[in-house]
Amino acid sequence: MSRQGYDAVQSHVLKVWGRAANNRSSYECYAHAPTVYRAILSGEPYPVRAMITLSSNPMVTQANTKLVYEALKSLDLYVVVDFFMTPSAQLADYVLPFTTYLERPWLWTYSGIVGSERAMPRKIEGEYDRRDDYDIWRGLALQLRQEKDWPWETLEEVYDYRLKPIGLTFQEFMGRGGFLSTPKEHQRYEKVGFGTPTGKIEIYSKTLENLGYHPLPEFKEPPESPYSRPDLAKEYPLILITGGRFQPYDHSEHRQVKSLREMHRDPIVQIHPNTAKQLGIEEGDWVWIESPRGRTQQKYRPFPGMDARVVHVQHGWWFPEEEGAEPSLHGVWKSNCNVLTNDDPDICNEISDGWPLRASLCKVYKAEKS
Repeated sequence: MSRQGYDAVQSHVLKVWGRAANNRSSYECYAHAPTVYRAILSGEPYPVRAMITLSSNPMVTQANTKLVYEALKSLDLYVVVDFFMTPSAQLADYVLPFTTYLERPWLWTYSGIVGSERAMPRKIEGEYDRRDDYDIWRGLALQLRQEKDWPWETLEEVYDYRLKPIGLTFQEFMGRGGFLSTPKEHQRYEKVGFGTPTGKIEIYSKTLENLGYHPLPEFKEPPESPYSRPDLAKEYPLILITGGRFQPYDHSEHRQVKSLREMHRDPIVQIHPNTAKQLGIEEGDWVWIESPRGRTQQKYRPFPGMDARVVHVQHGWWFPEEEGAEPSLHGVWKSNCNVLTNDDPDICNEISDGWPLRASLCKVYKAEKS
């Protein structure tokens, strides 16, 4: 969301709730990742020479992996804060060990507008020199002489400050069970409306209209489809979707946990059995999935419940058991769906700036046994 869009949404939230909705993904401003990576490489519109990645793995989870790799390699300073050595961490100049959720206290206030708070204390002390994210960011801020903006020395002191309006410290709040929920008024919207310009649930979005966009939902053909790019579809006749979730993993997490890896050992591509038969592919075969950006390899599993034109490639794959040093980077190039995806800013959605992860072109063919 742009700053202009953020301010527009927050003005209506304030009208209904009396305060802004903070720290909520749908109400936050983000830098546009494809634009940032291109700025790193080009220096335009201004140079970006350093990056800190915290609990993230852009070499696996960001679109257009080849471009991400080039951008990260060109930085003067790249720092990763994480629990494990990921493909992204292998490229870093410094890797800072991070506390797990059991080694730090937590306080959730659910954007500060819904009247619920929940907390969890630190259960065990962090081993060695692991730090929580507040400690890391505050340490950097102090080096930048921002002491006045970071007066609290610990995360618990921050929570004491946040809980001050209800007259409790973090420890006192935990002593009461670590949970608070104010009474909810049924059908409150009848009195104050919803957080929109009209106070109603809007199909015709006044916010979008005020920002200069079409106010009604409308269909636009994806920029890379058999209909918008029939020329490209001659070589890449199938429709690629990526990112479907599957247990026991979440994004690129948990591949290094042996018990979970035993439950789901290989990356799986789903194809309609009729399509696979036409391609000479049988269940369990390793296949190449190729797009105009590159190709990746996954194991075929039939799925008759999908359109015969569609190929579903799993997201988040890397192989912790493989060599971490370059060029392998834990096998990041082998089965990574983002080798296939396109993040060209010119084809990103004009409203959300999102890039197409579920509507690209590809072809599939059997991988030769090595």
